[in-house]
Parts: sequence; structure tokens; C-alpha cells
Amino acid sequence: MHAITIEQPGGPEALVWTDVPDPVAGEGEVLVEVAASAVNRADLLQRQGFYDPPPGASPYPGLECSGRISSIGPGVSGWSVGDEVCALLGGGGYAQKVAVPAGQLLPVPEGVDPVTAAALPEVVTTVWSNVFMVAGLRPGETLLVHGGSSGIGTMAIQLAKAVGAKVAVTAGGPAKLARCEELGANILIDYREQDFVTEVRAATGGAGADVILDIMGAKYLSRNVDALAVNGRLAVIGLQGGVKAELNLGALLAKRAAITATSLRARPLEEKAAIVAAVREHVWPLVSAGRVRPVVHETFPMAEAAEAHRVMESSSHVGKLLLVAPGN
Repeated sequence: MHAITIEQPGGPEALVWTDVPDPVAGEGEVLVEVAASAVNRADLLQRQGFYDPPPGASPYPGLECSGRISSIGPGVSGWSVGDEVCALLGGGGYAQKVAVPAGQLLPVPEGVDPVTAAALPEVVTTVWSNVFMVAGLRPGETLLVHGGSSGIGTMAIQLAKAVGAKVAVTAGGPAKLARCEELGANILIDYREQDFVTEVRAATGGAGADVILDIMGAKYLSRNVDALAVNGRLAVIGLQGGVKAELNLGALLAKRAAITATSLRARPLEEKAAIVAAVREHVWPLVSAGRVRPVVHETFPMAEAAEAHRVMESSSHVGKLLLVAPGN
């Protein structure tokens, strides 16, 4: 088969489409013939040499895919050859085939084509596990999403609205904020021109956000705590703004607030399977009903992954960037 390989860490040019050995489905795995994968920030870090795959995962980038099951390994039940699926991966999505633990498979939802389904697994599992399973967002509460026009942001807006929450977003510029509003965001904050703490407090009568989904890390830590409501929950899922910051624990204590920080890729298979099962139960009916949909900015041939990485690095996109395998 062909896959995108990284012989030496570097810029987008480090991504090379080349012949590699076919994977084999092991115990508890299925082999998926890939229709498409999607680009995530973690892929850029892996390309640069900063984010290695977990032990046992494919060395190729790609944290999600869609496609069709071509073979089934020992110990797998509930799936058949030919099933159209999408999957959460530890790596290997930028390839024509990938071996996937059966617990990380999802059926392609009704109303979503097999290529577009590649835009779902990573963002849906990230948002559901952090905003709902960990932070416990409830109807009537306010969610603040940093990076509202990103793949994760566009999904977080829709899921929060679907459960009856109010949504605030930060994004760069009127065009991106308009797209967030189309998806259901109520409070629109241009981080280039406005202070999100001031804007969120003003829009909530001084209360603040009940849950914040943060991709920035250190840069926003103290301001996120300032923006939290009493009993608020801050979920940190990215470190684009650095890894170290000072925190006034008194401010956190006064609000009886909580901070969690999670990653998904290196979790044990059992934890990933539990998240995927929760997504299938709670989110897939919303997708099939058309209440939640993947937002795709652009598709690229998989061999042109380097160009997709350049677009992501430019931050000019809204939603997901897809890589389509040959023949799809």
C-alpha cells in the first residue's frame, strides 16, 4: 500500500507518499481500507518530531479515518467485512489501509457519506469526553469554546446547542465568527480585538462561563479562571499557548472551580473504547437526525498531505481538512 511517511522531522515537505508494507489485523483488530483521513494539530506536531505515536500504534500520522472493513482479526465480534466505518486511531490514518482496535470503530452515521465521515471521530470523541463526560455541561449552562472555528470548535458549538446550553466562542475575525454564529454560537468574541473575560462576563450578567474548552494552555490559564463562573470547570485540551504558567489558587478556591487537562491519543484502549461507545450512544443519533454535522473546509488527495498541513498552519480554515485516499 501507500502511506504518508516522515523520514526526517521538519516542515510540510517532510511528508512523503511512498510504498510501505500492508498492515495486518491482530487480536481484537480489524483492517480498514481507508477512504479518507483528516488533519489534526497533533499531526503537525508529529511531523515536527514533537509528538510520537503511542507504543504499538502505526508510525504514520493520522488520528482518524473512514473506510470499509476489509478483514477481521481474531477475537472480534459485531463487525463484518464490508461494513462502512469511521475510526479513532493512535496513528496510521494517512494510508490506504490501517489496523484498528475494534473498540475504536463507529459505523458511518446515516446521512453522512463515507469520505466526510472521516471528519468526525477525533473531534466528536474529544468534545464529548471533555465537555460532557469530564466537565459535565448541562442544559442552561454557558460553554466558552476557544478556537470556535476549528474542527473541535465547530463540533463543540453544535453539541452544546443540541443539549440546550448557551455557547460563547473566541475566533479571529468577523468571517470566522459569522460561521460560528451559523452553527449556533450565541456570544461572539474576536480575540484579536476583544477581551474574552470582559465579554463573557458581560454576556452572562457577570456570572461567567460554566465550562471552558481551552486549546491554548499556559497563555490563557489565569484569564480562563477569571472567566469561570462559580462551580465552573476548565477543560484544557491543547497547549498552543505554552505549557507553564502561574495560577492564583485563591481565585480558583473562591469560585470552587476545577481544572482538568486531558489527552486522548495515549489513553489505554479500554478508555478509548468507553468514550467511543458513549459517542455512539449519545452523539450518533444527533448526527443521523441532522442536528449535528461535520464541517469540512477543504479536501485534498492524500498524496498532497503537505499542502493540507500548510493550510492548517495558516489557520485560514473553518472546520476540518480531509485527505482522500486514491479511488475515493
